Amino acid sequence: MKLTTLVIVLGFLSIGSNRIKAEIREAEKPIDTAVLVSANAEWAVMKLIFPEIKMETSPWGQYFFRDIALPDKSNRRLLVFHGGWGKVAAAGSTQYIIDRWNPSLLVNLGTCGGFAGAVERFAVILARKTIIYDIIERMGSAEEAVADYSSTINLDWLSGNDPKGVLRTVMVSGDQDLDPEAVQALREKYGAVAGDWESGAIAYVAGRNGKRLLILRGVTDLVHRSGGEAYGQIEVFKKNTETVMKRLWADLPDWLARIRR
Repeated sequence: MKLTTLVIVLGFLSIGSNRIKAEIREAEKPIDTAVLVSANAEWAVMKLIFPEIKMETSPWGQYFFRDIALPDKSNRRLLVFHGGWGKVAAAGSTQYIIDRWNPSLLVNLGTCGGFAGAVERFAVILARKTIIYDIIERMGSAEEAVADYSSTINLDWLSGNDPKGVLRTVMVSGDQDLDPEAVQALREKYGAVAGDWESGAIAYVAGRNGKRLLILRGVTDLVHRSGGEAYGQIEVFKKNTETVMKRLWADLPDWLARIRR
């Protein structure tokens, strides 16, 4: 190989190495806020919102970094992370984010099913408490087990008034779509108006790590005693998920502006 060619090759290798090092440094910068998105349908909307953005990969799912402008014209750098659906993925990915980036605030944006007659479609739930209700205990007290995995979320650091259409309430979580026959009992027993798959696990892990947490979930469909609007009609869920996720993302700067430092 001629000397000139060798110099050119080494130059390209150096450029490539520097680029990789820069990307690693960028990925490891401290993160103030991490946004967790759980379900595949929810993440698909994020990819619609940011079709050209560079995606990184983790053991749990894809993620990317994004700077957003707040109402006061300041910028906030976010980690936006696909944590996966269900309690196992939600808990594991939440702990992974905390261990790797140690954000001061976790935000979970997502969807939920609403209890017909208790909440309107497209209402936004701000969880003040989560309850993992699908625990079956045959040797002791199921109520004691459910209580152990319930989390009260401290929102005292959130200043100002919530927007119209936002409900501060209890969210029940289970690894299942809401059972129409159980909706009334869940409402009466826990005071909940909506349910999802992941909030309970995210809140539990965040609480164990002493992290601030903001869970915002939009109601995509309603469940009543005789069935659910999206049951057997997954396109209804996907269509309404797009509406919910786009709204939650658009409103996020206003929520972040309310953080008391």
